[in-house]
Amino acid sequence: MSTSDLEESFFASWPRLCILNGMQPVAPEREYRFHPARKWRFDFAWPAQRVAVEIEGGLWNGGRHGTALGMLADMEKYNAAACLGWLVLRFSERQLNTDPQGMFEAICEALNTARPSQGDLNV
Repeated sequence: MSTSDLEESFFASWPRLCILNGMQPVAPEREYRFHPARKWRFDFAWPAQRVAVEIEGGLWNGGRHGTALGMLADMEKYNAAACLGWLVLRFSERQLNTDPQGMFEAICEALNTARPSQGDLNV
């Protein structure tokens, strides 16, 4: 499954998981640009809570996230996000496919404990 297929799977499953858990779905923003100067984007973000979700594809088949250079680039991006007050949750294809409820619970916990936004950095 490609990264975009994984992202589509997450986006489609999110409202179903919300409803199954008795919650009103609050859709995340897709491809959210969070940094004021860099062109970095999160796969999914809830900007008001400063919570982001990254779906990490290609871990087992030589995709970008599984290479040394890809990992270094991810570290730079995620460290910059943390410095800006973002909580970034990262999920693999395996987690998305085998434990969607666990993934849902982690995201909800983050959304319920996250710090509110300190201004709109979406540029």
